[in-house]
Amino acid sequence: MHPWWTDQQAALIGGIGGSIIGGMGGVFGTVAGICAPRGKWKGLVFAMTYTCIAVGWTLLFAGLAALALHQPYGVWYPLLLGGGLLAVVMTALAPLVHLRYREAENRRLEAEQLRRG
Repeated sequence: MHPWWTDQQAALIGGIGGSIIGGMGGVFGTVAGICAPRGKWKGLVFAMTYTCIAVGWTLLFAGLAALALHQPYGVWYPLLLGGGLLAVVMTALAPLVHLRYREAENRRLEAEQLRRG
């Protein structure tokens, strides 16, 4: 099987891809950490959550395919590492984001009931 990319390209893909994945996680964490407890920008936060999950699982499965096809280390490793981290972390955080929005909604409803009497 012909390698999908060279070792030099693998270094670039790993470095640039890792920076992008790390940046995605940082931006997501910041936006979700600020918005979810306040109940703001729910659509944006959920879109970011599910986009990160989809990208992570796609990269993970591509890495598994590369491994199954006996691609060299420089091909399957960055895909498995980046995809695995993104998929696992974001999939684990999704229920917490939902919980924070649910708590914010409950606080809003309780405050509304107190105002009414």
